[in-house]
Amino acid sequence: MLELTGSKSRVRKEKMTEERYEKALSLLSGALGYEKFKEVDLVIEAVIENVKLKQQTFADLEKYCPSHCILATNTSTIDLNLIGEKTKSQDRIVGAHFFCPAHVMPLLEIVRTQHTSAQVVVDLLDVGKRIKKTPIVVGNCTGFAVNRMFFPYTQSALLLVDYVMNVYKIDRACTKFGMPMGPFRLADLVGFGVAVATGMQYLENFLDRVYKSMLIPIMMEDKRAGEGSRKVFYKYEDKRKATPDPEIMTYIQKSRSMAGVTPDAELMKLSDKDIVEMVFFPVINEACRVLDEGIAVKASDLDIASIFGMGFPPYRGGVMLWGDSIGAKYIHEKLQLWAKRYDSFFEPCSYLAERAAKGIPLSAPAASQVKARL
Repeated sequence: MLELTGSKSRVRKEKMTEERYEKALSLLSGALGYEKFKEVDLVIEAVIENVKLKQQTFADLEKYCPSHCILATNTSTIDLNLIGEKTKSQDRIVGAHFFCPAHVMPLLEIVRTQHTSAQVVVDLLDVGKRIKKTPIVVGNCTGFAVNRMFFPYTQSALLLVDYVMNVYKIDRACTKFGMPMGPFRLADLVGFGVAVATGMQYLENFLDRVYKSMLIPIMMEDKRAGEGSRKVFYKYEDKRKATPDPEIMTYIQKSRSMAGVTPDAELMKLSDKDIVEMVFFPVINEACRVLDEGIAVKASDLDIASIFGMGFPPYRGGVMLWGDSIGAKYIHEKLQLWAKRYDSFFEPCSYLAERAAKGIPLSAPAASQVKARL
C-alpha cells in the first residue's frame, strides 16, 4: 500500500512504468471485515490517533489474526503499552511508524516495548529493508524518539508568534536553514486535527515543558483544519501552491490576548540565525532527554532520524551533530536565558546541563551506555 500511495502521479512523471503499477495493484485485495485476516503474517494499523479506537482495533486483531501474526501500529505518538492494554498479545505488538508522506520519507521508526519479542523486531527490520526504508529501533514512550524530539519544533514557533513574531518570517528562516518546510507549513500539511491530538498526548505526559498556545484550536473553530480546507496558515490554490494569508492575523491577535503575555519588540529584530536557534535548540534539548532515558541508543540514530524522518538538512549532519558543531555550553546558556525571559518551556535538561558544564559532546555516549554495550 505504501508503495502505491501516489503511484499514479509517479507513472505520470515517468518514475514508474504502467506495467509495474498494474502489477502492484493486482497484488492488493480489499476487505470490509476481519474474516480475511485469518491468514496474514503482519498487520499495520493506521486508524486516527484515538486511544479507545486503537485499543478496540487491537482487541479485534488479536481475536481474528493467527497467533504468529505481528500486530504493528503506525501511531506517531501514543504509548504502545496503552494501545495494547486490552490484549494478551503484548509480545507481538510493535510500532511501525512511517513518516508523512509515507511513500517519500525514507525512515521507518520501529518501536519496541519491554514486552515486544526480539524476533518481532528482527522481522520488522527485514520488512523495512524489503520496502526500501531506513529503519531505526527505539524505545517506547509518548512520541517515541522522532516525534518526541521534534514536538518543540512547532511549540517554540507558536510561542514566538504569541510574543509578536510573524508566522511567515519563522517559516522562511527555517527553510533558508535547509528544512523542506517551516513549522507552520508543516502543520498545514499534517492537519490541525492530528496536531491537536498529538499535542494533547504531550500535554498529558510532559506538562512541565509544553507551551500551551491557543492559536491552532482557535483556527479550527473557524473550520481551518488542514490543506484540504484551502485556508490554514497559508492559502492553497491549484497544485497545492501555498501563499501567505493576511486573514490569520485575526486569529493570532486573539491567541496573543488569551496567552496574556507581554509582546517583546526585541524579537522583531531577530536575525534568521537567531530564529533558527530559538526553534531548534528546544529540539536538541528534548533529543538529550530521549538519549538520557535510553529511548534512543545513540546520538547517530537521532541524526539519521532527523534527516530521513523530519527533513533536517543532510549537509548539517543531523540534529545532534549540528548541536555539537555549536557547542553544548552555548546552547545551554541560550536556553537558560529564554527560560527566564519567556517561558519554562525552554528550561535545559540535566543531561544538557552536565555536558555543558564538563565540555562533553552531546553525541558522546553516557558512561552507563558504554557499560551496557560492553
